[in-house]
Amino acid sequence: MSHLLLGCVSGALAGAGALYVLSACGRRTPTLMARLEPYVHQRPATSGLLRPAAYHDGRGQTVSAVLLGRLVGLSGVMESLGSSSASVRARLARSGSTLTVEQLRLQQLVWACAGLVATVGAGVLLALTRPVSVPALLVLALLACVGGAAARDWWLSQAVERRRRRIEAQLPDVVELLALAVGAGQGPVSAIERVVALGEGDLVEELADTLSDVRSGTVVTTALERLEARVGSLHVTRLCEAVAVALERGTPLAQVLRSQATDVREAARRNLMEEGGKREIAQMVPVVFLVLPVTVAFALFPGVAVLRLGL
Repeated sequence: MSHLLLGCVSGALAGAGALYVLSACGRRTPTLMARLEPYVHQRPATSGLLRPAAYHDGRGQTVSAVLLGRLVGLSGVMESLGSSSASVRARLARSGSTLTVEQLRLQQLVWACAGLVATVGAGVLLALTRPVSVPALLVLALLACVGGAAARDWWLSQAVERRRRRIEAQLPDVVELLALAVGAGQGPVSAIERVVALGEGDLVEELADTLSDVRSGTVVTTALERLEARVGSLHVTRLCEAVAVALERGTPLAQVLRSQATDVREAARRNLMEEGGKREIAQMVPVVFLVLPVTVAFALFPGVAVLRLGL
């Protein structure tokens, strides 16, 4: 009995020691790279001078770009329709997407194939019941193919617009937080760091990228210029320009931030009033074209019926 008890105690101690060793291995000291990674902005490993050649030149492209550019020709069609690679690249950055231009072109190809298959399938089903013109079906299939690719490009533009609206909605609160931090005695970089640590949202993510640029050695004004180029919002551009001018001329930054927050709220209120006016006009459409004709018909029907009966 004593031997059994001693064996149980020894096994328990051995298991506890093994668990302690495993937990110690899991809590090992972080490396230098792990400690410096949050403070360094991650940049592409390749040179930026090689990107235009990769996008505009046939040499050095990936397999997907060659397939899209040479075999399918969809990229050239979209370029002719106004969806250039530079425009797509800028909108992808403004939408917060991690896709590349080539990956978006591949998605456009998938959407185009889906439109083509849907149109051909509908034509085949219709041909089972009635005669179908083959040339008209081919033209519709071609239009559906181009329309599918254009629809993916339109969806990207809508994603940019939705993100811009979210950023403009978050802008007054974030600017007031920055004003409070600056008014408490912190510098602009420290205020941005505090807001990034406390807040969340699309604008906070953009401020985090700006903070990474500043920590990597970029001047604050240059980082703000990159911020306004990434977002593409008029209010953010005004804010960045006002902050840059305040830093250059020594204007009290807290007062500038409060004024910008007030201006953004006033602009949002004006936009809301304009949107309400447009919706009010849109509400008149069913009244004029649906309710009013039905009311007139109910009012005139008894008289018309009496005249027909000759009473």
